[in-house]
Amino acid sequence: EVQLVESGGGLVQAGGSLRLSCKASGFTVDGYAIGWFRQAPGKEREAVSCISHYDGSTYYADSVKGRFTISSAKAQHTVYLQMNSLKPEDTAVYSCASIIGYCSAYPMPYEYANWGQGTQVTVSS
Repeated sequence: EVQLVESGGGLVQAGGSLRLSCKASGFTVDGYAIGWFRQAPGKEREAVSCISHYDGSTYYADSVKGRFTISSAKAQHTVYLQMNSLKPEDTAVYSCASIIGYCSAYPMPYEYANWGQGTQVTVSS
């Protein structure tokens, strides 16, 4: 079964850090890009970051540039999202999903598949 499973969410104070994990099973991440998205209550799902295992390219939303870092441990079929200097506005359910090949210039949720169940990130002020 093709599956992505997120973990690592939690409650953290503003300025703190969390590292999210997205582990793939049932397929190899070679040739795929993995994207991280988030959805806050009452808001649309938005792209946060993406990494392509095809060419190593990455994408970051302007709101997280300089604070979040995406990386991949291919041997463990796992993509990480290191989140530093967290802000209350980062509070959301974070999910990962896959797309063949590259991260698009602005990743759109409908382009991605194999969505995980999500992990809650709550940043208190």
